[in-house]
Amino acid sequence: MRYVRPVSAATENPPSPSPGAEAPPVPRPVPGQDPRVQWGLSLAVVVAGALTIRPMGFSGQGLAVVALFVLNSAALLARGLPEHRVPPRLALLWLTIGVLAAVALIGVSGSGASYLFAFFLAGHIGYRLETRRALTLAATCSLLSGGVLYFDLGPGDPELPWGLGLATGLPVVVGIINRSQRRAVRSAISAAESAERAARAEARTAVLTERGRIARDVHDVLAHSLAGINMQLELADALLDTGDLEKVREANDKAHGLVKESLKQAQWTVHALREDALPLLESLTAMTESSGHHDALTVRGTVREAPAQVTQNLLRIAQEALTNAARHAPGGKVEVELTFAASSITLRIRNRPATRAVTPGVGSGMGLIGMRERVALLGGSVSAGPVTEGQDQGGWLVEAVIPG
Repeated sequence: MRYVRPVSAATENPPSPSPGAEAPPVPRPVPGQDPRVQWGLSLAVVVAGALTIRPMGFSGQGLAVVALFVLNSAALLARGLPEHRVPPRLALLWLTIGVLAAVALIGVSGSGASYLFAFFLAGHIGYRLETRRALTLAATCSLLSGGVLYFDLGPGDPELPWGLGLATGLPVVVGIINRSQRRAVRSAISAAESAERAARAEARTAVLTERGRIARDVHDVLAHSLAGINMQLELADALLDTGDLEKVREANDKAHGLVKESLKQAQWTVHALREDALPLLESLTAMTESSGHHDALTVRGTVREAPAQVTQNLLRIAQEALTNAARHAPGGKVEVELTFAASSITLRIRNRPATRAVTPGVGSGMGLIGMRERVALLGGSVSAGPVTEGQDQGGWLVEAVIPG
């Protein structure tokens, strides 16, 4: 399987994270919540109030208007504070005080845009508080503002209709809608980030799986080819001492033949890595004969084309088994049996005991591990062990059963 991960210009050269640690998530602003806009609107209301609200002075009603104006301005400008810096209880207290100050300013000021503070605070109440508390506080703002204007509870602007006071709480609906949209956007961003993390984990898993597959294929090719070449070269080296040049040439020719066969094996591996379809029967026949075991293949059942992955792994298992037979049982007869059943394909490779001297050597152990990994990936089973009875007693049997 090939996995190609698209790389954007922003992530083409990412910083290198520390070993074993994931890169920290990059904070992303929530669309529609630009703090500069909130600060701009708040300052506009403060400036409009400063220019229009009257009377303002240092005694009597003017001093009360100034004090309430400063308190309203502070409450309104506090809208720009980040939510994580203001606990919910403190936000409720601050907005409650702000509503009371806004209502008092409407009742005390004789003219001007004092009601704007109540409108903007009510809108922020819906955005900052949960729905039940927001509606309660906004309704309180409407009733108090309407009552102050209706009953003339202060020296306020006589031209302001009491209906305007009742309407001061309506912006809470806009705030609630904005809060809902904010939560939806944040949920979408969180889901996208989770999907991105999952895609990265999947990419890492795919890369590791592909690396394991390539490592198995490279091992199989090298082990199969180099083991045979090494045996022929060792034989030629031993024959040099006897002076039998004819047999030396024969061993040398076999080594050259194995080199050519290695090139074919390399081509098979390249095809397999490219996931090209290989003919199972023809490839297995060529592999068996190139190992020096002519007419060793027996086919049972109705021959059919197997999936590319099944073919590839069966050939690699056969390659490993033939290599082990040549290494540990030189001269021993090898029998290869390929059985096509209704829902599976079985490969058996049995070799008899060695008839020539075995060259001491220690395998890497990766061959059997590779067999098990290949079969496990395809949901099949594999067994490898000595033959304990029959005419092949003392030999070795490898059997792989793969669905397909």
